[in-house]
Amino acid sequence: MNKIRRKQLQEASELIAKAQGIIESVKDDEQEAHDNLPESIQYGEKGQQMEEYIDMLDEAYGQCDDLMSIIDEI
Repeated sequence: MNKIRRKQLQEASELIAKAQGIIESVKDDEQEAHDNLPESIQYGEKGQQMEEYIDMLDEAYGQCDDLMSIIDEI
C-alpha cells in the first residue's frame, strides 16, 4: 500500500475515533436521562425503549473499535 492510501486510512481511523466519541457522549447522556426517570417510567415502555437505544449505542461504540483495529492491521 502506498503512502497516500495509508494516509487516507489514517484519516478514516481518526474520523471513526471522533464518531466514537460522539456516540459515547450521546450514550452517556441517554443513560443519565434514563437513570433520572422515576422508576415507574424506567420500567415502562419509554424506559425500555431508552434501554434499547443505550444498548444499540454501546454496540455501535464497540463496532468503531473493531473498525479501527482492522484499519490498524492494514
